[in-house]
Amino acid sequence: MALRVYNTLSRTKEPFQTVAPGEVGMYVCGPTVYSKSHIGHMVGPVIFDTVKRYLTYLGYKVSWVVNITDVDDKLIVQAQKDGTTVKALAEQVTADYLDCLAALNVTGIDHMPRATEHIGDIIAINEGLIEKGFAYASGGDVYFDVSKADSYGKLSHRDPEELQAGARIEPSSLKRNPGDFALWKASKPGEPSWESPWGPGRPGWHIECSAMSLKILGKHFDIHGGGLDLVFPHHENELVQSESFTGVPFASYWMHNGLLTREGRKISKSDPDTIVLMGDLLAEYQPDAIRLLLLSSHYRRPIDYGPTRLGEIARSLGTFQHAFDRFKELTGESFDALEAPSRRADEVSAPAEVAEHRRGFLEAMDDDFNTGGAVGELFEIVRILNRTAAGLAPTSDLADYRAGMVVLKELTNILGLFAKPPEKAAANDALTGDLMALLIDLRARLRKEKQYALADEVRNRLTALGVTLEDGPEGTRWRVEPKR
Repeated sequence: MALRVYNTLSRTKEPFQTVAPGEVGMYVCGPTVYSKSHIGHMVGPVIFDTVKRYLTYLGYKVSWVVNITDVDDKLIVQAQKDGTTVKALAEQVTADYLDCLAALNVTGIDHMPRATEHIGDIIAINEGLIEKGFAYASGGDVYFDVSKADSYGKLSHRDPEELQAGARIEPSSLKRNPGDFALWKASKPGEPSWESPWGPGRPGWHIECSAMSLKILGKHFDIHGGGLDLVFPHHENELVQSESFTGVPFASYWMHNGLLTREGRKISKSDPDTIVLMGDLLAEYQPDAIRLLLLSSHYRRPIDYGPTRLGEIARSLGTFQHAFDRFKELTGESFDALEAPSRRADEVSAPAEVAEHRRGFLEAMDDDFNTGGAVGELFEIVRILNRTAAGLAPTSDLADYRAGMVVLKELTNILGLFAKPPEKAAANDALTGDLMALLIDLRARLRKEKQYALADEVRNRLTALGVTLEDGPEGTRWRVEPKR
């Protein structure tokens, strides 16, 4: 199956065709850096990092841009509350954001421009839109005139009057139409400002992304991504002002990820009860558990976060840890050191059962980057490998088993998982290990005393809890299996 991508613009899955053969330009809206990163800030980066990984695996050369909005009303207000400067606050919060990206193995970003680095480009677009009749200056501000753009509303699939009626529109007596949006704002005393043909001011939100994407990726690029909540007004306004300025299509594919929710409520800074800071999560959970949570469903669907769900995923990592440990025991090799194919065109050999699920993994990714389906196939593969390993000894022929582990490495690389060895004995894990050792010892004593019914009950009760016991010549092993 060739890669197909759902396009918000057409509301259909389309065959993936790039502007330049073999190359992909991708822009994803980044954060406004006025407070520390929460888990919702990581959804887009993890998803689009995986998109880049898969496109690279398919043989494309990908240039990925994520912007930093470092001047904005929210930044100004927060800096005043904190008694600091907008620049100092932006640098502090950006550093926190970068630390969180690194922890979750988001490594594919090629360019991370700051809005304040592109003021000249923003002013030039404003001047061009005024010259073409799409924008007007008024009282030191510059506004885009939505009545002059016939295509306005094509991304959100609503007519302009409906958009204006349903939107939270910033009122201003300087506007010609209520739905006109700011491209440039006259600065107030004490606010950051730059000189412009319309007096000292600062850019509007939407124009920043247009300037940065056009500067780095060109007038027409392949993928524009972001959260579903950005379709209107941000992406709608970004699209219309960009195409009005250049006269050519802006982005070929608009990809929007579903939002993260907590008990059905969108995780948002405007709803403090839903906020879970990344620093707190990373202190309690392995980064792979958080990344796996964000990839465990199709990217266009909402992801419901909660400690129960994240705990289940964290425990499911034990299935992989068991596979890595057993592989080391049987072969003397480390899973981390395995060399795996990095391109789909590379030759791969694997046992038939593993190869079947590998095909399922790739078919899921070809179908609009369905990471949820791909993760399901990954768990099937690791179960097969664990089952195979249970019947092997170091003297066995390990060629097929090792080939299967190479496939596991290949596919986990695509999802950005297990870049580093999983941490083994954090917080509650030590107690869990001690309790399991106690239960395994108790079961062994029951069997020795021929109390087989009680021994079986211990095993069955553990199985019901998702814990699998494996008896072998070296003793009894245990692992946690994810619920299916």
